[in-house]
Amino acid sequence: MSWDHLQLKPQIISAVQRAQLKSVREVLCVSGPDLQKMTGLSRSDVQELLHAAATASRTHQPVTALQLQQGECHRLESGLRLSTGCPVLDQLLRGGLPVGGVTELSGESGAGKTQLGLQLCLSVQYPVEHRGLSSGALYICTEDPFPIKRLQQLISEQSVLRSDVPRSLISGLQFSDHIYIEHTADLDSLQVCLSRRAPLLLAQGLVRLIVIDSVAALFSQEFTTPILCINQVTDVFNQSANSLSSSSSSVCPALGLAWANQVMVRLMMRRLQGKVFLGDQSSALRRLEVVFAPHLARDSRDIGVWREGLRAVLDPD
Repeated sequence: MSWDHLQLKPQIISAVQRAQLKSVREVLCVSGPDLQKMTGLSRSDVQELLHAAATASRTHQPVTALQLQQGECHRLESGLRLSTGCPVLDQLLRGGLPVGGVTELSGESGAGKTQLGLQLCLSVQYPVEHRGLSSGALYICTEDPFPIKRLQQLISEQSVLRSDVPRSLISGLQFSDHIYIEHTADLDSLQVCLSRRAPLLLAQGLVRLIVIDSVAALFSQEFTTPILCINQVTDVFNQSANSLSSSSSSVCPALGLAWANQVMVRLMMRRLQGKVFLGDQSSALRRLEVVFAPHLARDSRDIGVWREGLRAVLDPD
């Protein structure tokens, strides 16, 4: 395509052509820092390029057909769930994470929240008959670097965790190719990611799961996508006066009632005393609890984190 119609400065057009970026969509599918590396442009020039590309995308992108089909998609997929990869946890959640809604996973540092987020990024790539959504995931990091080594370990152990899936299918899935990673260090960059790149990836069908580690704006209603928001916790000083917290915890999810009203499902993960064992592995005992959800009972399951991922512990003793 010609970039001249975007009315960009000549040096920006030349840099984009040298980087062999041939379309608006290709530009919008690359983060700002990566665009700087690819093109050698300054930060202000990259922002100008992204703004122009986003404007052109809104003008020319055929989103209308998707919007016209929105009601039908909601009707057909109202009962669709994304598996956690563990049958016992799926039972707790009546099949897994609901599409078209926001699931908040809160807990203290080291409780295992990111582990579940990574596991869902792999689970979403399985076909629907294996409780996936046949698509990729967008993982937005707002604090820590993306745990790439742990992801690679989970990928290598998928045949252990998902023994219900044929090995030939697992080996044919290129898991790492379908996880899109964004780093947002401040509110401005988070807003850019959520307002530009995420809708484009969703509209193109490249992702069907968004994980924000931690906290997010919402795209679930338009794209029938499960959103997992990882949240921190704060101390509870008056347990009886706080309905947001777990019944068995002295902490509650951060951000309070205004944020709570955006959440369809609230889960809490805690690290408990003691260890559990599986073969040659050991794990700190953890617990995943349903704090509230319109379709779920308030219940919990004990879990461990293993090489292959997060799984329920049926008998901690």
